[in-house]
Amino acid sequence: MAYSDEARASYGRDLEAIREAGLFKEERYIRSPHAANIEVEYPAGAAGRTVINFCANNYLGLSNHPEVVAAARAGLDRRGYGMSSVRFICGTQDIHRELEERLTAFLGTEDTLLFPSCLDANAGVFEAILNEQDVMIADRLVHASIVDGMRLCSAARDTYKHGSLAHLEEKLQEHQDKRYRLIITDGVFSMDGDLAPLAGIVDLAEKYNAMVFVDESHASGFIGRTGRGTHEHCGVLGRIDIITTTLGKALGGASGGCVSGRREIVELCRQRARPYLFSNTVAPVIVSGALKVMDLVQASTERRDKLEANTRFWREGLTRIGLDIKEGDSPIVPVMLYNAKLAQDVARDLYGEGIYAVGFFFPVVAKGQARIRTQLSAAHEMDHLERGLAAFETVGRKYGILGKNKDEIKDMYGL
Repeated sequence: MAYSDEARASYGRDLEAIREAGLFKEERYIRSPHAANIEVEYPAGAAGRTVINFCANNYLGLSNHPEVVAAARAGLDRRGYGMSSVRFICGTQDIHRELEERLTAFLGTEDTLLFPSCLDANAGVFEAILNEQDVMIADRLVHASIVDGMRLCSAARDTYKHGSLAHLEEKLQEHQDKRYRLIITDGVFSMDGDLAPLAGIVDLAEKYNAMVFVDESHASGFIGRTGRGTHEHCGVLGRIDIITTTLGKALGGASGGCVSGRREIVELCRQRARPYLFSNTVAPVIVSGALKVMDLVQASTERRDKLEANTRFWREGLTRIGLDIKEGDSPIVPVMLYNAKLAQDVARDLYGEGIYAVGFFFPVVAKGQARIRTQLSAAHEMDHLERGLAAFETVGRKYGILGKNKDEIKDMYGL
């Protein structure tokens, strides 16, 4: 059937409904490399202006680090632009295996397999190792890519209340008849910034003969004493069966992801995981840059230490000026606004104050949970943080939300 006038009108009404609900997402064009200061064109067609970036996953400030850029450039010269193939045909270079070995040592696992992205890793791993005899038991706030990967798998699906060890134990007891039980969680939850109780999860897994899967995308490189991740922070190194993570956030910020963990599980992904088997290999230029990132991350904890200090200062500052934030220790700091239009209006006014931050609302977060997710970086200096706090205070005062709790904001702006 051709793309009819009826279809065009119907889709147009859907888009207009999204706009009227205050849920329309606008893209902003960045005209510079990622850094603490970026040049942004917003709205489209406007003159670019320099603003402070408070919504990047560039946690360690390595996305434009000169040594990483130089290594990527050298890799381009040595190994070329792209592989034009999947891994098992003619898409594997020596540097791909070198990076996998580096990641294995860093994460404290038995083996690692690179994927084009962590989304692809999450899409492929469950189907590769589980079947209808098994069950997946996931925290209710796991990342959308995990949910999509679970949907592709024939194993039974169940959930437990966010962070609740008691509810998880009930579910493990309920599913003792299954062949394999796989507990699934994020290490750091990307929308709220809180950490999974991994020590308790691993203890329950061992008690009830279950396996543990952790997505460490918002943890690898900076959570834990040496930045290995949530499993280091929680004292369970070597006790996690499956880790997925990304090279697209703290570890360079380009692209690429991996499955890391028990040797047999990783090898089954190599044999069966469809996103691995049918996607082009991570480009050599990215692998070369990522190898330099691993050098920098393992040579010193200076960047993750600075990020930790920046996070503490930012959280204390937002609380002091009277904004409602999610508690925690991670550099993901959500400023809760609850109303989607309010979140967009606040983000737009922050831009006017020289601060780049984006409103998050349904379907990215649950209805009535709209927010501005601020994210800290080791690239931020004290001046950036102080200017950011001043801007939030100015805009917060304009909308009357300083010192207001959840119920008061909801009464003022509705849901």
